[in-house]
Amino acid sequence: MIDPDTSRGTEPSTEPHDVITMGRIGVDIYPLQAGVPLAEVTTFGKFLGGSATNVAVAAARLGRRTAVVSRTGPDPFGDYVHQALRGFGVDDRWVTPVPGLATPVTFCEIFPPDDFPLYFYRQPKAPDLVIRPDELDLDAVAAARVFWMTGTGLSEEPSRAATLTALEHRGRAALTVFDLDWRPMFWHAPGTGASGVGDVPGPGPELGPEGARPYYAEALRYATVAVGNLAEVEVATGEREPAAAAQALLAAGVELAVVKQGPKGVLALSAAGERAEVPPLPVDVLNGLGAGDAFGGALCHGLLAGWDLERTMRYANAAGAIVAGRLECSSAMPTPAEVESALAEGAVR
Repeated sequence: MIDPDTSRGTEPSTEPHDVITMGRIGVDIYPLQAGVPLAEVTTFGKFLGGSATNVAVAAARLGRRTAVVSRTGPDPFGDYVHQALRGFGVDDRWVTPVPGLATPVTFCEIFPPDDFPLYFYRQPKAPDLVIRPDELDLDAVAAARVFWMTGTGLSEEPSRAATLTALEHRGRAALTVFDLDWRPMFWHAPGTGASGVGDVPGPGPELGPEGARPYYAEALRYATVAVGNLAEVEVATGEREPAAAAQALLAAGVELAVVKQGPKGVLALSAAGERAEVPPLPVDVLNGLGAGDAFGGALCHGLLAGWDLERTMRYANAAGAIVAGRLECSSAMPTPAEVESALAEGAVR
């Protein structure tokens, strides 16, 4: 994106990154009381958030050199985002402010083991959807060993054009990962109402899966890896049965399809004929919201390490289980020692 503000810290390295992610960023405001409705919560914690951002943090915790491409508001929460990224060892040079918009915040409710409602505050428009094609550092995207983009990045312009520009420039390089990341509340037809911020229109009606699917299909032309849960693979392919959805993703051109099945574990199929179906690691779930992002960071780590498919899936499953047993997301991402310990014990303690 635009030239980094090097006054924020030391001069950024010019070496290629292991992982560059592109997508949501913001602040998670999570209750410090589980099982309590949000209206009755009295204490909260503040954490770095956003799925693409959490994936970069997760990979950094595992020793990978990572960066995020995103945008914030020019506000104190935006300052916090930069501080948190640097604290996790994630390159923040391509996280830039958008005048007139606020850094998004997200609240959740925590009702273990499987109910975690999210409340996104991203109106009139989230800065991470104002990533513009002409601001991208396309050489860095092309050079990254893994480029990770998301379905949400396709939901609105100019982020949609920026995401597709990055994919096209990368040109189906190995390890271009499409996180199918379906958030229906972010997908709207072009709006005509005034938003109150410059020339940003208000949202139109929700598009739904059928409206989003053509954009998913366009991105799949460039991806070599696709990863998503059952709802997300259905949006991308029209198939919900895990094996059929994985085959449909392979038919769309990816080389590796990863279908997360919740309590049934994960199914992965490769174009080379590898198959791995791995059960989940037992864990007492506290907050399941960050598990998928931990899985994603560990998936990148395993792919970069050249592990076989089953080992990669087991490692990613363990990373996700560890975070599911913790309150927060970004700061809960596990270290290699924690993942190896969980695998050795066969459960998260």
